[in-house]
Amino acid sequence: MRKCFSLIPLLVLLPLTSNAIQITEEDYKRAEQRLSKTTNKLVTGTVNYPHWMSNGQLSYRSTTENGERFFVVNALSQKKSLAFDHQKLAESIARVTDTAVEHNKLPFYQIDIDMKGRLDVAIKGKAYQCNLTSYLCELDKNTKKRNELASPDGTKAVFIKDHNLWVRDLVNKTETQLTTDGVKDFGYATNNAGWVRRGSPVVKWSPDSKKLTTFKHDGRKVGEMAIVSTAVGHPEIDVWKYPLPGDENIFSIHRVVIDIESGNLVKLDMAPDAHRSTITDHVAGRDGSLLDIDWADDGQSFAFVSSSRDHKKATLKIADANTGKVTTIFTETQQTFFESGVSGISWHYLAKSNEVIWFSQRSDWGHLYLIDAATGKVKQAITEGDWTVLELLHVDEENDKLIFTGAGREGGDPYFHYLYSVNKDGSELTLLTPEKKHHRVTLRDDGKYFVDSVSTPTIPTETFIRSTTSRSGFLIDKMNVTKLLATGWQAPTPFVVKDRNGEHDIYGLYFTPSNFDETKKYPVINYLYPGPQVGSIRGRHFQASRNDHNAIAELGFIVVAIDALGTPGRSKSFHDGYYGNMGDSGIPDQVAAIKQLAEKYTWIDDTRVGIWGHSGGGFASTRALLTYPDFYKVAVSQAGNHDNRNYADEWGEKFHGLLVNNEDGTTNYDSQANQLIAKNLKGKLLIAHGTTDTNVPPYNTLVVVEALIEANKDFDMIMLPNRGHGFSREPFMLRKRWDYFVTHLMGATPPKEFVFHSLKK
Repeated sequence: MRKCFSLIPLLVLLPLTSNAIQITEEDYKRAEQRLSKTTNKLVTGTVNYPHWMSNGQLSYRSTTENGERFFVVNALSQKKSLAFDHQKLAESIARVTDTAVEHNKLPFYQIDIDMKGRLDVAIKGKAYQCNLTSYLCELDKNTKKRNELASPDGTKAVFIKDHNLWVRDLVNKTETQLTTDGVKDFGYATNNAGWVRRGSPVVKWSPDSKKLTTFKHDGRKVGEMAIVSTAVGHPEIDVWKYPLPGDENIFSIHRVVIDIESGNLVKLDMAPDAHRSTITDHVAGRDGSLLDIDWADDGQSFAFVSSSRDHKKATLKIADANTGKVTTIFTETQQTFFESGVSGISWHYLAKSNEVIWFSQRSDWGHLYLIDAATGKVKQAITEGDWTVLELLHVDEENDKLIFTGAGREGGDPYFHYLYSVNKDGSELTLLTPEKKHHRVTLRDDGKYFVDSVSTPTIPTETFIRSTTSRSGFLIDKMNVTKLLATGWQAPTPFVVKDRNGEHDIYGLYFTPSNFDETKKYPVINYLYPGPQVGSIRGRHFQASRNDHNAIAELGFIVVAIDALGTPGRSKSFHDGYYGNMGDSGIPDQVAAIKQLAEKYTWIDDTRVGIWGHSGGGFASTRALLTYPDFYKVAVSQAGNHDNRNYADEWGEKFHGLLVNNEDGTTNYDSQANQLIAKNLKGKLLIAHGTTDTNVPPYNTLVVVEALIEANKDFDMIMLPNRGHGFSREPFMLRKRWDYFVTHLMGATPPKEFVFHSLKK
């Protein structure tokens, strides 16, 4: 008989499945108070949504004792003040929008004030201008619409209409058609990667706003995906192009340049590229800009990178924007996958000197190199050593100065981020963020000043404005967590263990309840997101609540999260930890970490371990339950991509490789297919998915469900009708997750149909 170590000593001999222990509604209410909806209100002095405005000053939104407030800071005078009269602005916005507006909670997160003192804000997709003298606000008639991409000078914007690209003059409102031969599934600037699609165009404007480069997006032979809504009567059927690993035909892009003034379209003299980029699983950034393109300042040429379908080869090329002639500079090849940065694309075209700053992990660490664009040869390494450049943020070509973020150079936690400057020749590498903590940086466009929010998971944030040249700085705000601590809130505890092989240090956090008693035994909930593009922890800054870790720990669990082998931010070999074997997903390191913690701390009960995750974590949590059935007892798996042959081609082919079909009918993707090992299920599994998830289509879960049924296994399932991918924090799913662990891991009875009052809309 398995034994349950309950929080009530008289019941320690009850079996794991017993429901004799009662977790009360008051326990759930106390745990609810650890969710961010409540804890964030208890922390003041925050610097949220920092933004360097058109007038060169900084703006940010802050939680204060008097509610949400916007501040502006002058970096030169070091003067900080309220951005405006919040009551007057609320009244003015209420009039122009005909809605109720609270001055303590204005309906926007970021502001911009231009050199004339005009305030610009966006509310529900509409732009408004406000005079800060008269406090009169009006709808901005000269702004781009929702699915448009504005030019750098703000005078025009491009949009897609009938599969063709159009430009709209934002001043006189005239619209001009730029292309004419776009058709369905072969249109211009189409924003579709399969797993994500938007109505806005994908283009890259030249700095002078006279030209843009984009592509004709070829999906004519690409396979389709479909989802069906739930309704009374006829459902809505959503069908779109969605390539999968192994498909003969995937999206390709035919690159072009368009001269806005003349309307001339030039096709680049090259074969179409595979729909790939060097850093993400999409060719467009969040603002819709085409990635891996860097224009020369004069708009006469641009550099770009063509990535191979398998992500292993990155070829740097330079295009003449007037003729379409393309010159290949060089190709870099990795045995696994090539990336041009850790936190963002980190290469830059120096047209004036005919050079390229290039990011490479050729030394096993991410560093910057200076490339001769005439020969493709490396002139010199700009940075080097057993640490990594994270992202190149700014290049001052006049002074040959680079500014970038990096990690691992200063010792201590290798996930702490720092800001550096260095000369183009590699000299004068300078640390700009002195504290041995985690630094979140927002750099001004000219590279002269930056916002530096400094903290750790256990030390609240202090935020400075600092100079990149004089190394001077001043404090603009400091978190006050007095009210948070008064509730008994506990910070997570950082820890370091070894990986499965005892080779690498693995860093993690564990969370304990506020009434923690080291004489008791606590069941463990292991949260994971395997990556490989990010890890489980996501950032070492201070947070009042991380996911619902603090909250569910409050019910009487120890919550453990680590960044295992296979996650980024350290060496290339560390990141490659399970390349070609996504079934691994760092799970052996999760098991090793919990076992090491249990050896060190008697209050950790490693005979009662549960696991949960969402998306990639949904896949990995089910995988953990099936591959370690005697270690993990319970799993809650949400929106999982349980077989990447059913997920976006760019993802699987990047991290698992191209699909190989063997003569015996097996494939190299079998090692990551959860349905193939469904017969291993021993513990309790709750599997959940949204029925209209266009990111990870629900068939990813249903193939596992079908296999579990075939294997005659007991499991629990929730299919959430008309839900997309982001249902993890919905009150119903949150409650079912808590209930599942309380019932099957703790052996207790949760309160029936608990209501999260703080999460009500």
